[in-house]
Amino acid sequence: MEKRIISTQLLEEDKVVDNNLRPQRLDEYIGQEKVKNNLKVYIEAAKERNEPLDHVLFYGPPGLGKTTLSGIIANEMGVNVKITSGPAIQKPGEMASILNNLGEGDLLFVDEIHRLNRQVEEVLYPAMEDYAIDIMIGKGTTARSIRLDLPKFTLVGATTRAGLLSAPLRDRFGVVNHLEFYTPEELQVIIEQSAKKLQVTIDKDGAYELARRSRGTPRLANRLLKRVRDFAQVKYQGVITKSVADEVLNLLEVDSLGLDKNDQTILLTMIDKFHGGPLGLDTLAAAIGEDSGTIEDVYEPYLVQNGFILRTPRGRMVTDFAYEHFHRNREV
Repeated sequence: MEKRIISTQLLEEDKVVDNNLRPQRLDEYIGQEKVKNNLKVYIEAAKERNEPLDHVLFYGPPGLGKTTLSGIIANEMGVNVKITSGPAIQKPGEMASILNNLGEGDLLFVDEIHRLNRQVEEVLYPAMEDYAIDIMIGKGTTARSIRLDLPKFTLVGATTRAGLLSAPLRDRFGVVNHLEFYTPEELQVIIEQSAKKLQVTIDKDGAYELARRSRGTPRLANRLLKRVRDFAQVKYQGVITKSVADEVLNLLEVDSLGLDKNDQTILLTMIDKFHGGPLGLDTLAAAIGEDSGTIEDVYEPYLVQNGFILRTPRGRMVTDFAYEHFHRNREV
């Protein structure tokens, strides 16, 4: 299937601009009110006790601000942050080296923490609980274990697949937060703030039109803003209005509810070829020529969350809402 502008995965273009658009303090952060309010209390309490913040786990769909929040925590605590990811750490010795090089109170952010292999993960257990690591010296019968003390640090883990975390690792996080999709109103504020930083002129209706097509995701909202900005600069005197946003997003094949061509292919295949279901994931994957894991992990979450598809014991089914969106009548 085609490359997606609507993908919430981090792209290279996002990395260049995101650093300028990311909020640096909790007071600047829009949305996730429950998570934000709880973090304020935990951070304030830790600072009053002059202790590092307890270990934090963020989980939820990609693009909702897990990395941003880790940077904000470091800023609020006044500490340095070291950023790595689960797939980047292959050996226990690599994790031990990272931990040993942390300073007192530092924050270690591990993205995609569910992808740590088991041997690396086991290095974290004593590090998180006792601020120490066990290192084996020698081989065979002469091997012995030495415990090295670590500076007190905060581990912040981020995952899109909380169910894949092992129970021993998950239980060692004192603060666990689920990030929710954003409302169009919250995204509108984010888009207006980003437009100021990018020196783009946008009116409220234009910002809202972008927001409601951004699938509840700030990363995607900022990416669409950048694409629409380019068209506005060349064809519309540099101003983004509702009509400009509507016209450009239609050109980019992002419809009024944030569905792109790939989403539409999935839904229309289910409607036209399988009468709306129920059908199995493998059958759907074969019908559209896509890997079943990609459908389940990349496409389905938004379609299920927003009421286009139902998962039932008999398989996937298209909802009446999806039929209405495509102006189709369900066959009885």
